[in-house]
Amino acid sequence: MHILLPTGSATVGIVKSAARRFSDRYEIDVVVTGEIASFLAPGELRRLLAGGNYDMAIVSGMCTASFADVERETGVPVYRGPRHAADLVPVLSVLEAAPLSKTVPADEFLAETRREEACRQVAIREGEAEAEFIVRGVKVGGGSRMKVLAEIMDAQKRDDLLADVRRFFTDGADIVDLGFGFDATPGDVARCFSLLADVEGPLAVDTQDPDLIAAALFRADLVLSLHEGNIPAVGRAVAEAGAAAVVVPRERTLEENLAAAREAGIRCLIADPLLQPAGSGLTDSLAGFSDASRPLFFGAGNVVELLDADSPGANALLAGMAHEVGAAVVFTSEHSDKTRGSVAEMRRATEMMTLTAGRPYPKDLGLDLLILKEKRRRREPPLEYKNVEDALPVPDEIVYDPLGCIRIGVEGDCIVAVHKDRAVRGNCWEDVFYTLFSNGSLSRLDHAAYLGKELFKAELAIRMKRSFEQDGPF
Repeated sequence: MHILLPTGSATVGIVKSAARRFSDRYEIDVVVTGEIASFLAPGELRRLLAGGNYDMAIVSGMCTASFADVERETGVPVYRGPRHAADLVPVLSVLEAAPLSKTVPADEFLAETRREEACRQVAIREGEAEAEFIVRGVKVGGGSRMKVLAEIMDAQKRDDLLADVRRFFTDGADIVDLGFGFDATPGDVARCFSLLADVEGPLAVDTQDPDLIAAALFRADLVLSLHEGNIPAVGRAVAEAGAAAVVVPRERTLEENLAAAREAGIRCLIADPLLQPAGSGLTDSLAGFSDASRPLFFGAGNVVELLDADSPGANALLAGMAHEVGAAVVFTSEHSDKTRGSVAEMRRATEMMTLTAGRPYPKDLGLDLLILKEKRRRREPPLEYKNVEDALPVPDEIVYDPLGCIRIGVEGDCIVAVHKDRAVRGNCWEDVFYTLFSNGSLSRLDHAAYLGKELFKAELAIRMKRSFEQDGPF
């Protein structure tokens, strides 16, 4: 295959090095078209293609020009390469197996293609898997994917319980669990489950009070948590309702309580050996999972909530532990601000573990939980310049824009900028800034630079599910 790789003088060394690595597979011509590869013009590419018998051209993914006319005139397909020259090697390595896009940069396009294929494989494996039992259409145990159970604590105090439940299912929960504290009444429990009558997904009730458990059995598909203190009072009712149950040890052992639950007639049981928080016996408690009956319940949420660390990595590691001990259901929660997003993170983590089957570790799967850190740092050529101008100090007295100040905030997934009681809303900072600029809301360059910085901060806050404060840190 004969490939044309037009590039710029700033990156020609990186591109030639990548081309040499594939010289036994492809015939690659690296041609410098100027200083910056992304400035390639259609006319220049047309001239280059006319001078050789090429099978394809791969232009910089940063190019904004359209090469559709060049492709029609020359008959040579023109594909978008990666945005950064440092990503050319992995793109060339899959060129024959994964066709590139003519409009989307190769690194972005291939990453999305791999994600789609990974998700397809997860769905295929789940469809083919045999389960130990099924809870309202959701497979539990056996060879099925670990299921994410998301808890809503103090459900009776929620202002919009239905919206909270739907959000958790949208974020990837397989089962949503309603937790009730000691101050809840059977009437509270019945009211909450009645509000969710139209919810199709499986629901669980989380309480040790037999009266509260009984009040939920007209709709609850799963009961947390049964032990010797409540099985005599409510075990038979759970069995007659056809609900599954999570069983825990208390004064009696886990196996003794499981036996009591079976005696009560409960057919679908999940054993919970109780995972302890880090610093309070986490590693010792993991040993209790090896000999416990299957299927297993893994309480990851208790560990993440009691750890002051970002949740994505913690959830990924705990999902890996759950996978190794053979857990069927992983418990997660979003009780605190620091764990918000854990449901979606744990769902992604369980999918990663599904794809780990047959692999030594969950790496290069097409799915990941890399949010702040890069998997691989890019090695672009250093900037070239002759003179260095030191930054001037910020003036002591701020000169305000005569057109007035602009307040910036976040509402849901939207950036909102308010100028003189008129609001501009958008999902990306560029759109909001362009609208402000177009409608004459700013007149100074320093104000424009400031707005760009704050609007981008607001967009990052939305992406990372953080709070936003204008002029604040982050």
